[in-house]
Order: sequence, then structure tokens, then C-alpha cells
Amino acid sequence: MLDLSSSRPRPGVAPRARIAPAQVVVLGFLAAMIAATGLLSLPIAHAPGERVDVLEAAFTAVSAVSVTGHVVVDTATAWSPFGLVVIVLFIQLGGLGIMLVASLIGLALVRRFTLRNRITTGTENRAVDFGDAGRLARGILATSLIIEGAVALLLAARFALEYDYPLGEALWRGGFLAISSFNNAGFAPWSDNMIGFATDPFVVLPMSIATILGGLGFPVLRQLRKEFGRPLHWTMNTNIVLVMTAALLVLGTAYIAVLEWGNRATIGAYDAADRILVAFFHSVQTRTAGFNSVDIGQLNPETLLGMDVLMFIGGGPAGTAGGIKVTTFAVLLFILLTELRGEGAVNIFGKRLSRAVHREAITIALLSLAAVMAATTALMMISHLDLDVLLFEAVSAFGTVGLSTGITADLPPAGQVILMVLMLLGRLGPLTLGTALVLRQRRTLYELPKERPVIG
Repeated sequence: MLDLSSSRPRPGVAPRARIAPAQVVVLGFLAAMIAATGLLSLPIAHAPGERVDVLEAAFTAVSAVSVTGHVVVDTATAWSPFGLVVIVLFIQLGGLGIMLVASLIGLALVRRFTLRNRITTGTENRAVDFGDAGRLARGILATSLIIEGAVALLLAARFALEYDYPLGEALWRGGFLAISSFNNAGFAPWSDNMIGFATDPFVVLPMSIATILGGLGFPVLRQLRKEFGRPLHWTMNTNIVLVMTAALLVLGTAYIAVLEWGNRATIGAYDAADRILVAFFHSVQTRTAGFNSVDIGQLNPETLLGMDVLMFIGGGPAGTAGGIKVTTFAVLLFILLTELRGEGAVNIFGKRLSRAVHREAITIALLSLAAVMAATTALMMISHLDLDVLLFEAVSAFGTVGLSTGITADLPPAGQVILMVLMLLGRLGPLTLGTALVLRQRRTLYELPKERPVIG
């Protein structure tokens, strides 16, 4: 029997096996991916005349649960209505987070939750408070459904009125895109993703808003709902997420627009307003939804490199976005600025940053960078493709973005497995996954003498 509590064993009673909360998270995700793979492997999940093998089903399952959007088969033609429903349900499940589900199970099984357990659970959910978990879960579910419902209705109305879709199909496609957008998944029910709607603001803007809201994170959305008119009461987390999100969206739009302005294979064939719209849409999608309204394979190499950076950073914590998170990037940025100014403490928005956060941000960034570089190197060894496209594919998988230059399906099976591992790692987070693999924390009862090496 598994004991999730932190209480010490009673005298004379053999200690029971324990499982860390982070391990529950990992096992929950693996269970969901296995279940999705099984369902997508069923013949009923395949479109008439289509055959999807187990690896393709597993890749799609991992992509859906990790809300990535990477595909090795055409979503619109390979899957039956049953298969598409399975995909969208597991997108929703992955977006809401097996982490939260695992935490709620832990609360139901354990009578008493120590402060340490509460902090551990909060860290895994990337939450900023430790209030009642049931109320938190209901708030997350309600927020998700409200945003998804509103976006679904807007998109369905557009599809029915402008594109003459039957009402039922318009509602289905609108709902599919709303769930995929809010959960930063990137799956679309068309073979060319969103290329057919590249210049339609009534389609791409609601999707972009849903993606941004999902990427802000639930703590930020909750605080904005309660204290929207009182910015002085906002937490450091909320301020960082809002400022960094706005800055990266503007910089990303400008970067893509400038570099692709004359590229007629991407945005160069549109007028000025449409070029800005398409550039903005892709700046949003790198944060980390993964829809595309132009052929990603036709982007300039320097554009791909800039998008690599945006995908690696990702969105806000405790939300549906991936990447190392804008908070991690902001902490590293402020550490850099503090060091350049020669100051002692790192101050952000009028508050001093805990030194423990310094180590956490550096650990996440370095582990993430190591994972991407190792995967890219492995992909280079088993394929003969260029570095820029392989790096883009690896960063996109790790950032749970799903954007692709079109090489995913052409990679050898080993390459697709590497991307699957990256998607899993990117969704769980290097720190959470590492914690899950460690059964016990090692405590040192002494400190060694302090010494400082030469840096630089």
C-alpha cells in the first residue's frame, strides 16, 4: 500500500512504501498517455481507409496530453470523429493538469497535510497560494470552461456566417479550436492548420486571446479577477508574468514582421495590416500554442532562431503554456542586471527576490538547455537534416509548442521517440521530473569551508 503522508512510522510497525507527490504527477501523466495511446490505436479511432500504427498513435497521444500539437499524421484526415474526440478530451485533461488531479487525490487520501506537503504540492502545480484545493480546482475548471465556451461561440458564429459551415459542424470546429487554443495545444481540424484563415481577424484574434489567457497561468487569472483595479496589490508573480508577456508579444511580433516582411512565401504576399496580423499570431503561437497560419518550413533561418528563443521561454507558470516560463527568464534577467550594477540583492517590482529562487531558476534553465542540446545532437546523429530545422523541432517539442518545419513525420522512429521524451519532459518540467526520480532528499548535517573561485 502506498503511503502519501509524511508522518513517521509508529514504533514496532514496519514502514510502508512511500511515493512522493512529484512521482504521482509523473505516473498520472504516463497513465493518461498510455490510455490515450490505447484509444487512438483502436480501428474506430481511424478514418475510413486510414491506418495509424502504434508509434503514430503514441506520438499523437503524448502530443495531446502534453498539449504540444506535434503531429506525425494529418489530424484532419487520419482520425475519425471518435479519434478527434479522444484527442480533444486528452488535450483538456492535459491542460487542466494531471498535477492538480494527483494533488486532489493526495488530499482525499491523506487526513493531515503538513506544511512541507502543501508547499511541495503548490510547487508542482506552480501555484502561489495554498488555499483549499477543492475550491482551487473548481475555480480552475470554471475559468477554463468560461473562456473556452466564449471563444467557441465566437469562432462557431464566424464559421457559420462567413464560411457557410452547418451549425453543428461550426460548433464542433469552434469548440475544438477553443479547447486547443486555451490549452496551448495547436491541434487544428484542417490539414493546413490555420493557413486558410491567416488574414481573418475574427478567427485568429479570439484564438490568440484564448492562447494568451491560458498562458498567463491560473494564479494570475485569479488575481486579475479579484483585484483587477488594484495593481498595487498584485504579487511579484503577477507583475512579472504580465510585463514579460506583453514585452515578448510585442518584440516577437516586431521580430517576425521585420525578418519576414519581404518573404512572399510567408507574409510578404499580404498587405501591411495583414502582415502585422500574421506576425502577431505567430508571436502568440510561439508562447506556446503551436498553430500556424503560414508554412513554417518557408520561414527564414534567422526567424526560426528567434522563434527558438520565444518557444524556449514559453508562458506563465501554473497555466497551459510550456517552456522554462517567463518568470524563470525574468529572474535570470534581473540577476544579470543586478550583477552588472554591482548590487547585492535582486529586487523586482519593489520586492526582494529570495535567494532560493536564484538557484531554482538557474537549475531549470540549465537542465532545460541540456535537454534541448542533447536531443538536438541525437537528432543530428540519426538524420541528415540541417541544424536549424532540427533545433527548431527539439525546442518546439520541449516547449510543448508543436510548431514544425514539416520534418516530424520524416524523422526515423528513434527521432520521433526523442521528441516524445522531450514533450513529456517539457510538460512536467525538468525540476519536477528530477524530483520524481529521487525517493529521498539528502540532508547534510554540516557545512564545508567557504571559498571563491575566479570567475571570467
